[in-house]
Amino acid sequence: MKLQVQPKLIIHGGAGSSLHGKGGVEAVRQALYTVVEEVYSLLISGASASEAVVLGCQLLEDNPRFNAGTGSVLQSDGQIRMSASLMDGTSGRFSGVINISRVKNPIQLAQFLQTSPDRVLSDYGSAELARELQIPSYNALTDLRLQEWIQERQDNFKSTMAGVVAEPELVESSNAGRGTIGVVALDTHGRLAAGTSTGGKGFERIGRVSDSAMPAGNYATTKAGVSCTGIGEDIIDECLAAKIVVRVTDGMSLHEAMKRSFGEAHNNKRDFGAIALDATGAIAWGKTSQVLLAAYHDGNRIGDTLELPVATNVGCIASPEPLVVNAE
Repeated sequence: MKLQVQPKLIIHGGAGSSLHGKGGVEAVRQALYTVVEEVYSLLISGASASEAVVLGCQLLEDNPRFNAGTGSVLQSDGQIRMSASLMDGTSGRFSGVINISRVKNPIQLAQFLQTSPDRVLSDYGSAELARELQIPSYNALTDLRLQEWIQERQDNFKSTMAGVVAEPELVESSNAGRGTIGVVALDTHGRLAAGTSTGGKGFERIGRVSDSAMPAGNYATTKAGVSCTGIGEDIIDECLAAKIVVRVTDGMSLHEAMKRSFGEAHNNKRDFGAIALDATGAIAWGKTSQVLLAAYHDGNRIGDTLELPVATNVGCIASPEPLVVNAE
């Protein structure tokens, strides 16, 4: 007998300060919903959680609004260096690339490394892998990100990071960083996977490594999967994704694991957000930042977290139907 599980999906496009007005919210919402619809259709067709996560990350990387792939922020020397990781909860394999340049979709390299004996590569190794795979050279630079960097250079890089959304009219100018994209999926066979990709925080010191290619920012087991976004150093200090997943794996409910982890983060004055799924189909999100740009599909409808009150730190949707919805 082959059991079929109701797929679940949650994605994010970063976290940070408030979006400007209803128009900004709707533009980001539409971008996220378009990705959710396409990826959820793939899940319904029977694709694996990892395949769905890779597609979702690719679509978000290709949208210049978000800080990953095309539209990535520039570092202090004016160069784009991207990082991405993928974790398959069933195999327990984590793979990723760190500070890679001139590729369109870093998540594709992370996907290839899932079957490699060396599963996390830094800048030089990532570039060599791209050459081996004959991946075409790609310029991810956009005019908006270039103008953003030029302005910061004129101001001697007073900002600590770039904008989370690559449209000036959508973001408050005061330190609205925390740009990352991420996807967590539960497929029809009950398998979980998580993927995260970023262009970094912008204007950072050359060689800085984000949380996105670490288990601190992206982690999954057979019990839960988490993707993080926000201040990478804060995520690393809390080891956020791994902490939440381990708590669920050890028997805590996803909601309780998120609640405890974000309570600790609040006490420690961290600045970040996270999205999560567990094997029962529960969907969860948390934030200590003002806004978390996340959207999800619970099997019945699409929803999002874009207009949650600032004080709302954790949300969770329990599986609305029994885990097994069809048997053959």
